[in-house]
Amino acid sequence: EMSEMSERSKQNVAHGLAWSYYVGYLKIVLPRLKKSMEEFSSANPNLLACRKTWKLHILIPLSCDVYDDLEKADSNIQYLTDLTETTLPRAGTKRRVYKHSLYAIRDEENQLWHCAVEYATPLQSLYAMSQDECAAFSREERLEQAKLFYRTLEEILKGSKECAGTYRLIAYEESGEAETHFLSREILWHLRQQHHEEFPVHEGTPPHTPSTTLDSAELNLQISVSDLPHSLRSDGF
Repeated sequence: EMSEMSERSKQNVAHGLAWSYYVGYLKIVLPRLKKSMEEFSSANPNLLACRKTWKLHILIPLSCDVYDDLEKADSNIQYLTDLTETTLPRAGTKRRVYKHSLYAIRDEENQLWHCAVEYATPLQSLYAMSQDECAAFSREERLEQAKLFYRTLEEILKGSKECAGTYRLIAYEESGEAETHFLSREILWHLRQQHHEEFPVHEGTPPHTPSTTLDSAELNLQISVSDLPHSLRSDGF
């Protein structure tokens, strides 16, 4: 009965995608990330000066709108290079390659901030399902699934000792208005937070305040048009 109820409500979709993403990808790559960052920083000491940002910044748009090219999503985001790749035998593939891309994020004062960033790829599946008649996903159901995916992934990663301190979840919902640099501002907010954690702000310096925030504990899976989230923050610890 519980299985049938879960299937009818589609609650098992996001839960399964989150676990698959963790077991099949994040649990493999995140424990190796710091070593790749260390190697890159040794060769380029000025680009990754803040060790707190030596994480994989995972973008989770609740709209499930994922760009294959981040530079097209926001012109203030520029590809820099790839970190050292990891090659492992995986499910019959002799040399499965895993790698992450480093980007330079330009702020309002033309200063460049560097970090490894990518989308949570399972969101592409959620979006595709909402476009497929067989899956019968409405926009509201897709948003509910995206929220459930985020909360499930957050809980999984919080309980993972191997991945501790190697990631930062950036969950957000874009505003209805077209904002050219919305995504870069979201990423910059998180980079600044981490930078301040490592290099405390001098007393008297006003802290950066994001336009809208919503803690994940307040995230309600019951969707209504008048009560949609705007921006979610997760420190990745």
